[in-house]
Amino acid sequence: MSLSKRIDEEKFAPILLEEISGYANHPLRLMEVCGTHTISIFRSGIRSLLPEAIELISGPGCPVCVTPAGEINRAIALSRLKNVTLVTFGDLMRVPGGSSSLHRERAMGGDIRVIFSPLDAVEIAEKEPNRKVVFFAVGFETTSPAIAVAVKEARRKGLINFYLLSSQRLIPPAIRALLSSGKVNIDGFILPGHVSVIIGRDPYLFIAHEFDLPGVITGFEALDILEGICMLLRQKRQGRADIEIQYKRAVKEEGNKKALKVMQEVFKPVDARWRGLGLIQKSGLILREEFSRIDATYAFNIPYEDKADPPGCLCGEILQGLKRPPDCSLFGKRCTPEDPVGPCMVSSEGSCAAYYKYRVQ
Repeated sequence: MSLSKRIDEEKFAPILLEEISGYANHPLRLMEVCGTHTISIFRSGIRSLLPEAIELISGPGCPVCVTPAGEINRAIALSRLKNVTLVTFGDLMRVPGGSSSLHRERAMGGDIRVIFSPLDAVEIAEKEPNRKVVFFAVGFETTSPAIAVAVKEARRKGLINFYLLSSQRLIPPAIRALLSSGKVNIDGFILPGHVSVIIGRDPYLFIAHEFDLPGVITGFEALDILEGICMLLRQKRQGRADIEIQYKRAVKEEGNKKALKVMQEVFKPVDARWRGLGLIQKSGLILREEFSRIDATYAFNIPYEDKADPPGCLCGEILQGLKRPPDCSLFGKRCTPEDPVGPCMVSSEGSCAAYYKYRVQ
């Protein structure tokens, strides 16, 4: 931690905590949607500093966690095909599908590679023209523009061996689905900073206008999160419901127009399945018709074979904010980061992994 950052926290954190304590005169449940917020909250010990009346619950903000088993199974099936190289991000490797995982398939000889940037997939396809390179693309709006750029770059280079298996998801429709279900009691939202850099403020306005709930787009430092909580509590005290931006140094109301443009040129919204939340309207992204030749779903005609979570796994309910990881009988016993049963324990942004790492009960 830099000296200036430590001084800021020592100076302003007590002021923010005093203000939060002054507002917390009745129970409030605030949902942090983003997995990076979940990790930041644990790492900085914010939960232990808040009044008992304020409960923070984690939402479906981990892209690896919400990817249904059927899409993992499809990627596994593709990796078993002759002359296919499957590339994806590291967090996906150990997510269980049906009876296997990409990590296990690679150990058995499958050509499965971890990449750090979507353009890495294009580079592999260019260097190995005799291999069919399938990019298993998972992510939220944060990564979708970069994936779109990779698709356009593959076309510009004339690569006929580059394919995309899209498993991208959109955050606002998931929030709408959560609120519409009526299953979980939420008093306000700590909204994701990274996603909002791309999409801006407007896509969240329905939270305030239709559900009369406040939301604050918040950064990831401890002071950001504390200020975001303060802003939510001020709205509650004043009887307001609005979407505010705390993370103004990175988020503009209109989002990133250039990123949105390239994303919309390549992808279009489609109904998509989410682990734990089921089928949500217009919550996924697939390639537009002009890019359909590289859509691995059709190019290889791999069927969708979903599978229920293993018996006892509460990942689906945890993603909805209905349960906490310690509520699961498998947590920390049969299910650990070294030997995960469900995806919430696999990803570095998963709630179960965060609870386990920081030993929260």
